[in-house]
Amino acid sequence: MLDKAVDVIDSLVAGPKTLAELVAATGLPRATAHRLATALEQHDLVRRDADGRFALGFRLATLGRAALDSTPLAELARPALAWLRDTTEESVQLYVRDGDHRVCVESLESPHGLRTIVAVGASLSLDAGSAGKILRGDPTPYGWVESVEEREAGVASVSAPIRDLHGNAIAAIGVSGPIERTTRRPGQRYGNDVRRAATMVEHTFVR
Repeated sequence: MLDKAVDVIDSLVAGPKTLAELVAATGLPRATAHRLATALEQHDLVRRDADGRFALGFRLATLGRAALDSTPLAELARPALAWLRDTTEESVQLYVRDGDHRVCVESLESPHGLRTIVAVGASLSLDAGSAGKILRGDPTPYGWVESVEEREAGVASVSAPIRDLHGNAIAAIGVSGPIERTTRRPGQRYGNDVRRAATMVEHTFVR
């Protein structure tokens, strides 16, 4: 029954569903789907929206936050950051938002002598830089955004959002380096790799 209950919750990740839609999405008998959904509702793992459809319960947000807090994001992201650094041979950083600033919670440096350096714990404005754009909510039509000499002369960067199961950007992962290597169109060079690294981190949330 636990597997079936998880199927019900998983089916609601895409959005609220009527009982008929829940049955179609899970393949469960109507009576079973209704019994599980109402049982989960008692524990606030499932709720009813204004139209009476089944939706994800707010308790899941609390549980998700507790899971993240028990395993620091920097630790979860470290393998992806190492992969991104080794693939691009440029410095990589992980940022989270703190009010109107972004804080670097992990940083791995490029093997090149000429490289960008951002210390762990550094607090930077959201007003400039690709990671700042991500964390202030700018659109990411390509899955990433780029920045050229916005925060520091001679430096370009590309960042992608790390999203939770609800699609909320909880962090920004990025690569940065001197323009002589990144060029003035760094997104073309590193965008796909940065997006892949972000996806690697996101997958750790659903293991």
